[in-house]
Amino acid sequence: MKTNEGSIDRALRIIAGIALIALAYTGAIGKWGYIGILPLLTGIMGICPAYSIFGISTCPLKK
Repeated sequence: MKTNEGSIDRALRIIAGIALIALAYTGAIGKWGYIGILPLLTGIMGICPAYSIFGISTCPLKK
């Protein structure tokens, strides 16, 4: 699959994912916080399946 996330998008996903997992681990937001695994993984891989479905890309164009 082709990368469809830009560097800022990836960084925000990784930060949000880590924050959600940390809050769930400490019990501050409950078990639903482990959904943070999804943005963490998509940020690490640089591929968002939802972006692919809707034809969105935040990755800069290469010429």
